[in-house]
Amino acid sequence: MSFADQVVFVTGGGSGMGRLAAQRMADAGAKVAAVDINEAGLAETAEGRLGIHTWRLDVTDNQAVLATVKEAEDRLGPIDRVYNAAAIMPTGLLMDQDTETILRIMEIDYNGVVHIAKAILPGMLERGRGDLINFASIAGWGPSLHFGAYNAAKFAVVAFSEVLHHENRGKGVRIIAVCPPPVATPLLEQATSKPKMLEQGKPISPGHVLDAIERDLAKGKAFCFPNAQTKFAQVMRRLVPGLLWSTVHRVEGQ
Repeated sequence: MSFADQVVFVTGGGSGMGRLAAQRMADAGAKVAAVDINEAGLAETAEGRLGIHTWRLDVTDNQAVLATVKEAEDRLGPIDRVYNAAAIMPTGLLMDQDTETILRIMEIDYNGVVHIAKAILPGMLERGRGDLINFASIAGWGPSLHFGAYNAAKFAVVAFSEVLHHENRGKGVRIIAVCPPPVATPLLEQATSKPKMLEQGKPISPGHVLDAIERDLAKGKAFCFPNAQTKFAQVMRRLVPGLLWSTVHRVEGQ
């Protein structure tokens, strides 16, 4: 698939899903604005790819987001696609995590999504075209022990994205929330409390997730569930939430 002359904005571009998205888009001909607070990671992402342009950006800083988006569009042109991939995932029982960490997860994983969407989506709607891809998680549907703060942030992304999708139907902009299971990226290394639920299956590849996004964007879906596991988990959460929790307690031994 060619993205020649398109402009793509990627948060969390210094590693993981953001890195692969930026590199794939650049290889497909796009001009990519990759942002992250991890400048060394951004340099690795852009190495050997002239189509990737990097900015240091803290997505929790709304004024910095607005300034960076303007600078990127002034340099590269109007933004055609957004990958809202910036996230952190420290784990722990809620009463064991300090309040600062719980709120920081919300600030990055949810507030960051809002800041980017509010900065870029108006231009897309005015032009009548574009893709807004928000990274939620299956953790945004099914809560679990050790993931309370992350669950809260991803539940918020799910709700925000779903309403945004329906508020803007028929306006030429595709808005989708991606809800993967654990993905083989450095984000998993942040699960320092070692939740046993993460040991229940092999993480899927970032490439699998990106392929699923293209498939579901083409279908006009509001959500992307990249594999059968996530589709099943979402249905189970809605129909038999008690079964989900009994499984979590059994696995975690709590």
